[in-house]
Formats: sequence, C-alpha cells, structure tokens
Amino acid sequence: MESSVKKVPLRQLHNRVNRRELKERMRQSTEQRVTLSYYRYTRIEDPQQFRDQLFMQYHELGVMGRIYVAQEGINAQISVPNEHFEAFRQLMDSYEMFQNLRLNIAVEADGKSFFTLIIKVREKIVADGIEDPNFDPGKTGTHLDAASWNDLTEDPNTIVVDMRNHYESEIGHFEKAITPDVTTFREELPFVADMLAEAKDKNILMYCTGGIRCEKASAYMKYRGFENVFQLEGGIIEYDRQVKARGLQNKFIGKNFVFDERLGERISPDVIAHCHQCGEPADTHVNCANSHCHILFIQCESCGNEFQGCCSVECADFIQLPEEVQKERAPGMVFNGSKFGKGAYKAFRKSAQSLKAPE
Repeated sequence: MESSVKKVPLRQLHNRVNRRELKERMRQSTEQRVTLSYYRYTRIEDPQQFRDQLFMQYHELGVMGRIYVAQEGINAQISVPNEHFEAFRQLMDSYEMFQNLRLNIAVEADGKSFFTLIIKVREKIVADGIEDPNFDPGKTGTHLDAASWNDLTEDPNTIVVDMRNHYESEIGHFEKAITPDVTTFREELPFVADMLAEAKDKNILMYCTGGIRCEKASAYMKYRGFENVFQLEGGIIEYDRQVKARGLQNKFIGKNFVFDERLGERISPDVIAHCHQCGEPADTHVNCANSHCHILFIQCESCGNEFQGCCSVECADFIQLPEEVQKERAPGMVFNGSKFGKGAYKAFRKSAQSLKAPE
C-alpha cells in the first residue's frame, strides 16, 4: 500500500444525509455518470486507514457506490461523474496496487446506479468460508477471453458452472450451464466441488458477474484436486463487451443481475424467468415497496400495478397507512422480507398463496 496515507477527521469519512433524501437527489439529478466495477486481490496492511483515505479522495470526485476493503484486497461497484472520469483514472493510476487494473464498464446504465458512497472494511472482500491456511487464492485457473470461452464450451469434455447465487442465475445464464440452487458464495464453493467430484478429468469452466468470485472459485477447485480449471476473464460484463466489439456469438441467455439500483442489465433479448406472483414471463427484479419488508423478487408490470410494487396484498395494504402508523405497527408484523430476506426468496416464491389477491 502507498506510504502517503493521511489521517483525516472522522466526521468527514461517512455520509451525513439520510438515505431517502440521497436517493431522491439521485433520481432528480441530470448529471452524466459512468457505472463500473473493479476488484484487485492485493495485500493491504492497514485496511481501515486505506479505506479512510479512499473515501476522502472518492468523495471529492463525486464517486458513489459500494466498496469493500480487506487485507486481501478491494472490491468496488461505483459510478463516476463524466466530468471527473479522467481525474478518477489519474487517481487510480497513482496507486501501485491499481496498475493495469481492468475497469468493467456497465452494459446498461443511466448513471443512477448508486445514490451514496459506502466503503466498508471487511475480513474478506468475498466471504468464502475457507479457513485452511494451506489454501492459496493465487493459484487460479486459466483465464479465458470471450472467443476462447465460446470455443471451449463446444468441447464435449467441458462443464460450465455458474458461480453466482440462484436469484442471479434465475434471470440469465450461459447455455447449458449448471446453476446451483444456493444462496451464498461460501455455500456454493464446497457444493460445486462435491457435485463434480467424479468429473476431475473434465474441463471446468466457471463464470460470475465481473470475475471476482471466480478468482477464488477456480483456485478452490484446484485446491480440491481439479486440474483443468478455467474462468471467464472479466466475467459476464467483459464477455458482453468483447462479444459486441468483435462480433462474436453470444452464448449468454437473458439478463445479468447487478448489485446496484438497476438490479439487472440485458445481455440477450430472451426472458427466461417468471413473475413470482402470476407466473408470466418476466425478469425484472424489484424490492417490495413496503420498506419494512423490502424483499427482492421478480415482478411483471401487470402485477407491479396490481400490487403497487409490493410482494403481497398485506404489504400493498400496509403502505396505504399513514407513515407514523406504519412505524408504530411494523415491529409487531412479519412480512415476507422478515421471513426470508434476499438470499432465501426461493422459499418466498413457493408461498404462492401469500402473493395472490383474494378471489
């Protein structure tokens, strides 16, 4: 890490405006912004000090987004004002750790992907559940560009594995990919290795959104004894860019789930998912309009109108109450979001009786 890290007043290192106001500012803003993501596995000796300096530097440039910093590196999803983009690049180049860093520019973005700047220090930038000190995350699989990826997927000795969560792969995935029904990355690592235990002679091709999870996933598979392990360089985001730039065949079907206000960007015109309320074709993720529920689910336009953006009749009725009444009653109520949360909404979508309007 750079030795020029400076200490700054604590009061300047966090947002002091409430989320609702920040979100409204973002929606009304006409500022042109670039949405992008990046990651880098590198040793950061003092994550908190690095985090504080980066917050100040990004704040001055008007950067918004969600960033995780740990001793093992950094993982960022952000948006940068167009007018400050060159200054942003210069800032990144001033850090040795960011030399030759790939920036994954979003496929579809209107600049309203984030409404605030959040930088958190974590134990790991990707929670993996791996405790064995003999595990070496640097021993990754072979990186493939889009053309090489397409070629190897045609090999009958190849298995393609989606290293994302079920709610991501539900709306889009590569042709013939295995899409594990898991809710967390730490759950998926051993699940995939065990599932493919008898296929160690196969080509194992792994992919995720921007590449960060596959860095660990491919290293974990090699740690578990797999030899022919490959990963999609830059993930789905970079794959889509290369396919369009080079006129390649697109083997990704549907939407790519993204972790910002957009919740998805279209890669192909195919709609492979279904509305969790009526079952009609749909692939638009929304959070329940009842802020006390906020569960993530797929909703078609028709159900969005019928349920006022909510996951159930109960939530739709609840948001009609005065705000002070909502605050008073919410602690004693259980909504779908209270029961399941984002990562487990597969249980929620099976509870169809709670989603349908009364006959």
